[in-house]
Amino acid sequence: MIDREFRLAYVPGVTPAKWVNLWAERVPGVPLTLVSVAAAEVVKVLHDGCADAGFVRLPVDREGLSVIPLYVETTVVVAPKDHLVAAADEVTVADLADEEVFRPMDDTLEWTATPGLPAFTRPDTTAKAIELVAAGAGLLLVPQSLARLYHRKDLIYRPVAETPQSGIALAWPTEATTELVEDFIGIVRGRTVNSSRGRTPEPAPRKARNPAPDGSGRRGAQTGRGRKGRRPR
Repeated sequence: MIDREFRLAYVPGVTPAKWVNLWAERVPGVPLTLVSVAAAEVVKVLHDGCADAGFVRLPVDREGLSVIPLYVETTVVVAPKDHLVAAADEVTVADLADEEVFRPMDDTLEWTATPGLPAFTRPDTTAKAIELVAAGAGLLLVPQSLARLYHRKDLIYRPVAETPQSGIALAWPTEATTELVEDFIGIVRGRTVNSSRGRTPEPAPRKARNPAPDGSGRRGAQTGRGRKGRRPR
């Protein structure tokens, strides 16, 4: 009977498969359960104890949380396949000045001012904004992983220079830093099984020294040699 598990929350755009596979190898006795959570809800999920740790999209409210930033994503613009930006390898914010740019309610990019014209509506979610883009109503700027997640054949995306970026981090409640959490931190940080910063390995047993044949404890007794190796007279 399983008496414990490790619950890992993750937000859209994060692919935790590689860490899950390593967990299965390193901690086979504890199953890992994935909990898919909206980016706006993941901090609450962690504080409520519904997950032991989680991959969050920065920035987040760090009060009561321990946070390890992992990587930063490229920001891209999502547009219809026949849009002018499709011809470019990279665009700038200035290129979008005359465009309707959506900013969904679950957007995690910290804009001081959204590029382009003010959007006529703020979609509830990124998924709904993608539908509006496909309908030709405007453009959308998102982290690249979300553009891949919601990819459609009738849409393209291109990197946008000089824009805010979203980072991914591992977070967990500071007061709930358990051994299992420490194990997962080690996996995410790429520590080896025998790393000194992981769990303390069991000390290897000392190899017993071969006793002297006569039981005296002195190996020199067999040859009859003294301490300096001379034969006694």
